[in-house]
Amino acid sequence: MRHHPWLFSGAIQRVENAGPGEIVTVRAADNTFLARGYYNSHSQIRVRLLTWNRDQPIDAAFWRRRVAAAWARRNAITRGKGDAWRAVHAENDQLPGLVVDMYGDWMVVQQLTLGIVQAWPYLLPALVEIAQPRGILERSDVPARKEEGLSPKVGQLWGETPPEEVLIHEAGYQIAVDLWHGQKTGYYLDQRLNRAYVARWAAGRELLNAFSYTGGFAVHALGAGAKFVLNVDASATALAWGETNLQRNGFSPDHFASQQGDVFQLLRRYRQEKRTFDMIILDPPKFATSKRTLIRATRGYKDINMLALQCLRPGGTLATFSCSGLVTPDLFQKVVFAASIDAGVEAQILADLEQPPDHPVLLSFPEGRYLKGLLLRRL
Repeated sequence: MRHHPWLFSGAIQRVENAGPGEIVTVRAADNTFLARGYYNSHSQIRVRLLTWNRDQPIDAAFWRRRVAAAWARRNAITRGKGDAWRAVHAENDQLPGLVVDMYGDWMVVQQLTLGIVQAWPYLLPALVEIAQPRGILERSDVPARKEEGLSPKVGQLWGETPPEEVLIHEAGYQIAVDLWHGQKTGYYLDQRLNRAYVARWAAGRELLNAFSYTGGFAVHALGAGAKFVLNVDASATALAWGETNLQRNGFSPDHFASQQGDVFQLLRRYRQEKRTFDMIILDPPKFATSKRTLIRATRGYKDINMLALQCLRPGGTLATFSCSGLVTPDLFQKVVFAASIDAGVEAQILADLEQPPDHPVLLSFPEGRYLKGLLLRRL
């Protein structure tokens, strides 16, 4: 085996004495030991593999060692770089189905698989002992739970209850986060470094921040000297949070505005009105949720990038992203290239953008590289 952590139903010849969420042993056709992991008959991913060591038991000590190892790795890369970061990145930290994010003293977890739910009595004390959070909130309100036969779940798990608004610090800026209702676990931590990097091109520019959410890219852009930022999002609540974050960091309302609406429709309107920008940021939600939706997703990425390039002034900069794991970096570049052809413009790649080191990619698990982006300059 090549140590990929997923074993699909089609690769299994037979199942013996395996209950949902239970630890099972995987053997080859000749009965040779291959691996050990947890089983779920409700999921197409029948077994999430945990170890390839036949002598390693999956017990409380096992789970604690895995949590401690992930925590130690984060301390080496996040120290002094803000107080919000990912502590456990599921399969990529050899803890499939578990996501743990830190927002200051508050911990937010996602239990995405039945196996993690079953192991929670071991994981909770390990997380409390190692991380020593003030409180732990569960945000397991994601579609992936349905495929595991689980219902969405949100609630307090341990310690103090976090407030509706938690203030974090990122590259010297203050950002208010809604841990209870915000996207993902409250904020897009995976864009932390990209927000700072993209801002290098913002000085003196008029910028469109599409799919702006709570304004993270806008805060960095104005801090880097952008002349004006227009935040666009379908959510009025997200836009309100964005305005609050901009004001909290001392930016004048003269230098930013918000517009609620569908980004596809608004870009078409801007094109019709011949409204253009020096810089555009496209950070859409996941378009491809399964292989069945991949073709439709690539059409969506192509359409929105074509519109953005048509609304971008010559010499302008486009930062465009995809967080769909099924869309590989190579496919994404091809889609954006096709968009430039349809837009009738030439563009250069200034940089490839990706997720930060606290969202690592296990070498045997390329699916972990879900976030990819391109920084382009229109010629």
